[in-house]
Amino acid sequence: MKRRWISLTFAVLAVLMVVAGTVLQAQQQALSKKLIRLHVVANSDSGYDQSVKLQVRDAVLARTNALLLGADDPKKALEVGLGEIEEAAIAKLQSIGCDEPVRVQLGKEVFPTREYDTFKLPAGVYESLRVSIGEAEGHNWWCVVFPSICLTASMDELEQAAEAAGLTDSELLLITGESEGYVLKFKVLELLQQLKAAIFGE
Repeated sequence: MKRRWISLTFAVLAVLMVVAGTVLQAQQQALSKKLIRLHVVANSDSGYDQSVKLQVRDAVLARTNALLLGADDPKKALEVGLGEIEEAAIAKLQSIGCDEPVRVQLGKEVFPTREYDTFKLPAGVYESLRVSIGEAEGHNWWCVVFPSICLTASMDELEQAAEAAGLTDSELLLITGESEGYVLKFKVLELLQQLKAAIFGE
């Protein structure tokens, strides 16, 4: 009898986790439709290549900020400006005497949970502007190119950028960690993402 109750308890917990995970995944997918992530991959993990990565990041952000200023369709603006973004990255590399090639792409990517100074983003699939330097075998630099909150210094700036991107109050609460139980929510999403990857090879 005791074993039956234990089995039933685990079954109920499993069902609740699936239901909660489905709701959380829907929230993450709604959020991901309003964001475009930035993913800069260094040539290697050497100190020099990691420094180059950050300089290219700054050049890319300067160009994307200009492209997105007043844009009605952020994704389209980046698609049209991919050549300009690549040119900005190449120009930066040349200015510091680095001859590594660079590739710039816009597409879907799977991201883990990431925590920044003023906000956090749950694991999931996001639209991504990927900048690959050289062999692209070094550590990544992840952030958000739209809304422009990569280098956001304050909560006020974050809230203004989030409002411009059309984030709801609940979405803002989710990424700022002010929603109740956000750590558990993000962990559930991460586990679901890992499970999907294991099952479907995503």
